[in-house]
Amino acid sequence: MAGSLNKVLLIGRLGADPEIKQMVNGKNVARLSLATSQSWKDKSTGEKKEKTEWHRIVVFNEGLVNVVQQYLKKGSQVYIEGQLSTRKWKDEKTGTDKYSTEILIQGYNSSLTMLGGPGQSGTSISQDNKKIDSNNDIAQNDLDDEIPF
Repeated sequence: MAGSLNKVLLIGRLGADPEIKQMVNGKNVARLSLATSQSWKDKSTGEKKEKTEWHRIVVFNEGLVNVVQQYLKKGSQVYIEGQLSTRKWKDEKTGTDKYSTEILIQGYNSSLTMLGGPGQSGTSISQDNKKIDSNNDIAQNDLDDEIPF
């Protein structure tokens, strides 16, 4: 279908250390559990409320998997750009069909940015592995245009 878009943008914190597994083809894959939260004040009671959503993130790019394994841990704050994917699988115990919805980080339209705390710079790693910048370093490719905004 022309004109469609499957893009997910999230900022959240890891709820656990990344899980690194080896696939059948010998390549590694990283699985992340990402929490996003929103808070509000209940109008009737004045009580502060919070709702947390949990997201499954799957990183396929070998270079990104290595970065995830080396630098991310439980509590790390990250910005994710990926693609939503639902897969169907059969539960071996009950024989029933199950579904899992995940955000895939693969291909050229995906990225992972590690967001630092106070005094730390964030690092952006794009999926094509050609660009790894930090807030303090400007990649050579970014110097091509001199637009001030």
